[in-house]
Amino acid sequence: MLRFMPVGDSMTIGSAGEHTWRYRMWQHLRDTYGGPFALVGPRETLYDKAADAPTSYEYADPDFPRTHLAGWGEGWLHMVPLIGEAVRAHKANVLLVSLGLIDLGFYTNAEQTAENARAFVAEARLANPRIRMVVLPVIPNVRTESDTAFAAELTRFNELLAKAIADLDEPRSPLLPASLPPSWDSNHDTYDGTHPNASGEHRIAAAFAEAMHQAWDLGKPYKAAG
Repeated sequence: MLRFMPVGDSMTIGSAGEHTWRYRMWQHLRDTYGGPFALVGPRETLYDKAADAPTSYEYADPDFPRTHLAGWGEGWLHMVPLIGEAVRAHKANVLLVSLGLIDLGFYTNAEQTAENARAFVAEARLANPRIRMVVLPVIPNVRTESDTAFAAELTRFNELLAKAIADLDEPRSPLLPASLPPSWDSNHDTYDGTHPNASGEHRIAAAFAEAMHQAWDLGKPYKAAG
């Protein structure tokens, strides 16, 4: 059985009442993978904006398997000390990783963030030497449209992330780069300039799905399930 663990920040955990890209990915795998799979992770909640805490269980579809390793305001920096135990405890064998925006916005520069990404890979492999990882570059948000320094830092990090993936890729534990969703529009694909709406959720899920289909022949080309 393939055991997928979504790892990410606020764009991955989602907030109360949302579907999230994790849900769109689950729909896609359910409809196209053709084998047993599970979504796994140590956390189950969504972020509750009213409580300003990750305490909500108000998923739009109660049948969705909601486990993950994602957190509002958490990035590579925060996930490095958590990923090893999460992989071991939940027997994850495929990580779907979307991290970096919060790091660059609040915690670390591009070079420091890239070092944390490398440390994350090392910790995941200590827990499972055959772990597979699909890694999404940082998607530009509305801040990049007005803050040229931040936009440059984001571009620099994505370059360093691509290099890290190329450097660290190995046959027994492949590192697979997903592509940025083409023509991403923060006005059309998000509800606040950063967090994905339904369109954005599908586009992020498609980025992961298309990478796995093309590189590993896993599933089929992504088709929005609704």
